Amino acid sequence: MKGLTKWFLIAVSLIFCIQAVSAFAVSSIIIDPQGSLTEGTQVLITYKVDFTASGDETFPSGDELQMSTDLEKAKWSYSLVLDGVDTPQPATSGRVLTVSGWVLSYPSSMEEALKVTVEGTTPAVSQTGNKTLLKVCEYDSHNNVISCIERTTTIVNPKDVQAKIAEKETALQSFRSHIDEKSALGIDTAAAEAKYSEAEQKIKTAKSLTSTQYVLIFSNLDAAQAVVEDGEIALDRAWAENEVNNAQIPINNVDKVIEWFRANDTRNDAQLPAIMTKREIAVSYLVTAQDEISNGNFDQARVKAQDAFNKGNESYTDALKRKYELENGGIFTGLFNLLKLPNIKLPGGIFFIVGIVVVVVAVVGYVIYRKRSHWDELG
Repeated sequence: MKGLTKWFLIAVSLIFCIQAVSAFAVSSIIIDPQGSLTEGTQVLITYKVDFTASGDETFPSGDELQMSTDLEKAKWSYSLVLDGVDTPQPATSGRVLTVSGWVLSYPSSMEEALKVTVEGTTPAVSQTGNKTLLKVCEYDSHNNVISCIERTTTIVNPKDVQAKIAEKETALQSFRSHIDEKSALGIDTAAAEAKYSEAEQKIKTAKSLTSTQYVLIFSNLDAAQAVVEDGEIALDRAWAENEVNNAQIPINNVDKVIEWFRANDTRNDAQLPAIMTKREIAVSYLVTAQDEISNGNFDQARVKAQDAFNKGNESYTDALKRKYELENGGIFTGLFNLLKLPNIKLPGGIFFIVGIVVVVVAVVGYVIYRKRSHWDELG
């Protein structure tokens, strides 16, 4: 019994599978106009339904063929074609046309088809989206879908297009202001300018298209957005590179002062190592900034470039100060520096210097006194 039950279920399943095979195909679909549409557009659709014999029938007598559309004020006209002979059927209106299997069922030896025309207007939409222009389905006697063929199109709400164009124009204007800001700072904006021109042209192209070219409109607008984003990145990179170039300036300047130390045989000056240390720290910051640019971390690159500039500037300021002291320090600075020279040792240190100063002052005072006395003698 169990074996018989098993085979019975298999047989029933096979029967249902056979019944589930589609008995039709849709061909020669012509939709006018094509592409995306706006509300209230008159649309005309023509197509052909070809029937494939299943068993002894061209179409199962217990099934039905249902044709539907989202077009408003839809009007259907169709003819039944048997062995090449057209037989017009009564026209009907509404969004759904149903033809019963009893009407479509003929001996499998006959060649059967339907020629169908439907016309109507596109519906109003609150926002742009897809609507069904044509849907052809076969249902069995239990109202189960055997198969469906569907054609859709995008119904455009013009406000959506205008809003998106305005959105991209705003983004482009913001990009323009960023370019102008960086240009005023002396940053190279050539790459960003090229991106700006490209994005501007794509937006102009989008604005020149009709609503039936909705996909192309949005494609151009999306492309414009991508170009603006690339341009912002290019501008960000140029800004970071400019900061790196600026940070190199004080490093180059301190290098020139260090060369002066070497040329004037003051390379052993006690303050030079501290100056050199600050200079090396600045260079390390600069290398890090360059690495961050390579990795696309432009914000971090600018931070490190600023650190390099500040530390390089400290080094340069210290170097200039020391150079000035060595060149223009006067007698006191010279004497103090003399004490700091490693190979010269003076007796008494600071007291010796004070003694020298006292002697110098006394000599100068004596000279001034003698001159005044000489003037007094001359009357």
